[in-house]
Amino acid sequence: MTGISNIHIHSLHTSIQLVATNSVPILNIDLQTCTEEDLSFVSPFRLQAQRNDHIHSLVAYFECAFTRVHKPLGFSTSPFSKYTHWKQTIFYLNDPISMCAGEELSGTIKCVPNPKNKRDLDISLDLNFNGKNCKIINKHLEYRLR
Repeated sequence: MTGISNIHIHSLHTSIQLVATNSVPILNIDLQTCTEEDLSFVSPFRLQAQRNDHIHSLVAYFECAFTRVHKPLGFSTSPFSKYTHWKQTIFYLNDPISMCAGEELSGTIKCVPNPKNKRDLDISLDLNFNGKNCKIINKHLEYRLR
C-alpha cells in the first residue's frame, strides 16, 4: 500500500449540517447467516450532491436491526440519527471535490482484512467525477482502519 501514511481516517461524530450528499448502502448482511468471507466486499456507489459544496471526506456508518426477537429493536450510527457511543468512519480526501447540486460522484469501495493483522481493515476507494468545477478520473485512495 503505497502512500497509506498520507491518507487519514478517523472515527468521529459528524454534524448533520456537514453532510452535502445523499447516503447509499454499500453492504447489507444478515448477522445470523453471514460468514467471515461475507465481510470482505467490493461495492459500487453513486452519491448525489444535495447542494453546492466542497467535499473534503466521505463518511461511513452502520445501522443494525435485531428483528428476530420478541420486541424488535435497532440503532443507527448515521449523522441523521440519535447519538450513540458508536462513531462514523471518516475517509478524508487529499484534495476536496467541488460539487454542484445534482452532480454525482461515483465509485467503488473495497474492504478486506489486513493480511498481517486480521483485526485491521484495508479499505480502498476508486472515485470518478465529471462536474462543472472539477473532474476526477479513476482516483485510487487507500486506507487502513485499526
